[in-house]
Amino acid sequence: MSRIFKTRHVILAVMCLMYFIAYIDRVNIGVAGPLIKKEFGINATELGVVFSAFAYPYAAMQIIGGWCADRFGPRKVLTVLSLIWAGATIACGLAGGIGALMLSRFVLGFGEGGAFPTATRAFSFWLPSHERGFAQGITHSFARLGGAVTPPIVIGIAVAYGWRESFIVLGVISLAWTALYLWVFRDHPSEHPWVQPAELAEIGVTASQPKAARRATPWGEMVRKMWLVTFVDFCYGWSLWVFLTWLPSYLKDARGFDLKHLALFTSLPLLAGVVGDTLGGVVSDAVYRRTGNLRTARRAMLVLGLGGSLVFILPVVTVHDPIMAVALLAASFFFLELTNAVLWSLPLDIAGAFAGTAGGMMNTGFGVAGMISPVVFGYLIQTTGSYELPFGVSAVLLAIGIVAALFIDPNNKIADTETPPTGGIVPPARAAGAGGR
Repeated sequence: MSRIFKTRHVILAVMCLMYFIAYIDRVNIGVAGPLIKKEFGINATELGVVFSAFAYPYAAMQIIGGWCADRFGPRKVLTVLSLIWAGATIACGLAGGIGALMLSRFVLGFGEGGAFPTATRAFSFWLPSHERGFAQGITHSFARLGGAVTPPIVIGIAVAYGWRESFIVLGVISLAWTALYLWVFRDHPSEHPWVQPAELAEIGVTASQPKAARRATPWGEMVRKMWLVTFVDFCYGWSLWVFLTWLPSYLKDARGFDLKHLALFTSLPLLAGVVGDTLGGVVSDAVYRRTGNLRTARRAMLVLGLGGSLVFILPVVTVHDPIMAVALLAASFFFLELTNAVLWSLPLDIAGAFAGTAGGMMNTGFGVAGMISPVVFGYLIQTTGSYELPFGVSAVLLAIGIVAALFIDPNNKIADTETPPTGGIVPPARAAGAGGR
């Protein structure tokens, strides 16, 4: 290699920053939730409705955003989406009442809904197959890092100036990222002035490689091969939304943490997710390189992650020590996030050039969970006066997800005429004809 830092790694770094910023803009509402609840005089169920306003357009935009990225290219699509969510974040800080706040969150969900599927489409032509698990892991680690630093950022600004100002500052930062992305990113490696022939060979493309004609999006085939991944993503997403929206309220109301300690103890479980995200992708890629068995590489991490999360979430509501409860939540979230990079790698594995659409289809499961989970969680708290039943529902869905994950097959691929690069490394078992099919 003639260069230590490759252009694709710069692209990956810019995408990591996007995931980081987007997640801060997404979960800041959960941190500000207790302050919003007090200012507007609403109950837990109503706060859950505010939380869920984001999820409806978010779910609807998954497939639409992914399809647009496949059709028009990630550069144009992600630029438009990031401008929308930046403006919506600023509008949240300017909201004069619950109605305006919900509308702003709704628009935010529209902007962020297609962002991750669009990024997945970008990876399909910038990264060889043996780097995709790591890429999905590291980007989503930055997302969780964004979630982890949100409590001290939002609470710090809220204490000094007010919760509204925190939204305005974060929206301006999102606008700055959009300018960086436009400068750095191109849809295809062969179009980028920084990419050298040696890196094109590493990725698996050539400077003169023509863009092959691609058939129309195979919707029926995609549904047949992606529905189970979407369902597992729903089971995963249910618990993730609980962590992203209700964790600060749980620690304040059920565990008695004051505002001064809330930022730290809300961040700790989310920081555990940072490690889990990266590790899940790295381990899955390592298993694939060593065995050539893609099915084992993906399934093993799904089962381990969902299973570990289930084991540690069960005793959370029964322990008396608040610090022990935080430790259990951190362990549960670490295992839950082991699955995230794998879930986002599966659209690349299965759909190839249609990865944007497939990624959107998969993440629709997460979006639908976001519509239901925060509201159901809040309703159950409101009606039972306890967090025991809400956490129990999460545990049941994790168990169902484990069973469903055993039937996912990443080798059941969608055929296309525009094949993304595989790169220069072929797992030894596959090269010898002993692949995981």
